[in-house]
Amino acid sequence: MITSSIYTNIKTTLLLAVVLFMSTNVLRAQEHHETSPAANTTTTTEHGTEEHATEEHGTEEHATEEEGAFNVKEVAMHHIADANQWHIMGNIHIPLPVMILNRTTGEWLVGLSSMFHEEEEVKGFVMHHDRIVPANGTDAYLDLSITKNVFTMLLAAFILLVVFISVAKACQNNKGKAPKGLQNIIEPLVIFVKDEIVQPNLGKNTDKFLPYFLTAFFFIWINNILGLIPLMPGGANVMGNIAVTLVLSIFTLLVVNGSAKKDYWKHIFMPPAPVWLWPILIPIELIGVISKPFALMIRLFANMSAGHIIVISLTSLIFVFGKAGMSIAGSATGAAIAVPFVLFISIIELLVAFLQAFIFTMLSAVFLGLALEEHHHEEHAH
Repeated sequence: MITSSIYTNIKTTLLLAVVLFMSTNVLRAQEHHETSPAANTTTTTEHGTEEHATEEHGTEEHATEEEGAFNVKEVAMHHIADANQWHIMGNIHIPLPVMILNRTTGEWLVGLSSMFHEEEEVKGFVMHHDRIVPANGTDAYLDLSITKNVFTMLLAAFILLVVFISVAKACQNNKGKAPKGLQNIIEPLVIFVKDEIVQPNLGKNTDKFLPYFLTAFFFIWINNILGLIPLMPGGANVMGNIAVTLVLSIFTLLVVNGSAKKDYWKHIFMPPAPVWLWPILIPIELIGVISKPFALMIRLFANMSAGHIIVISLTSLIFVFGKAGMSIAGSATGAAIAVPFVLFISIIELLVAFLQAFIFTMLSAVFLGLALEEHHHEEHAH
């Protein structure tokens, strides 16, 4: 039974990875950056008055002072955002494949992100904060690039395929024997998902839907674990990208409503209440159909983003106390405060990585179980 579920899970994993890749890129392509280098350029006009010149001088001094300050918000937001190249340290980056369609001109941009150098424009696009955006800030575009998040999702799908194919073969070769090696690690997790999450909610329908829940659980968990690794191929905030959690919640929405029994729809469109209340109850029930996967999306997105932001914010104390490298004593004080807290939060994040995968899978199973529930009306007819 476990071997069959694992093989089916392999197929579902591959499909999920492909759909996530396409859906995430299409959703991400609709995003328009509010600021870009070209859109933010301004022209200055000279004024002959001495008073205005003094104001400009004061503004320049204020800007110079702020330039050296460490911007925690900017660093944190940059860390949790997606990127078209993998930043290692300093000016060292690992380029990623780029495939962008400029919908305004109809021209394709294909290559590696290394083609961009220091805000240099390439076919109407520039690299701005590790993201490729239109140089004029207005062109519509479709981005099908392999970004940091997409690469991590594909890597997670590859890890799932390798692990589950190996475990499936081990299950076949070790029939009647105690599990060992990788099988000894994965099999208890598969049984946990089946016995503690799926079966209590789905009952006789467990085997039918088990592959989806196994795929969702392990896909989310592995991406969360990869996001905790500070160096490549880790560090990507995949589940902190709302486009990814949106696609996952849409999968649950389709599975739940596509498999729902007639009693589920009858409860929505013919609620057990006086007919004159139906115009009020039916819209509320329909809102509930959408709000359940919406809650899944927001919960996963918010919790994983929050963890990354907390770690970056605590680490930033080193630079804040050290005045961006100007004070060694301040940096040491910041490190003494930040390092223990960062280690503590990182350990908590290991638990959160598993917990969020568990919660998403559990709630999806609960929603599906409610949709599959059959009411025996004939028992109440007497």
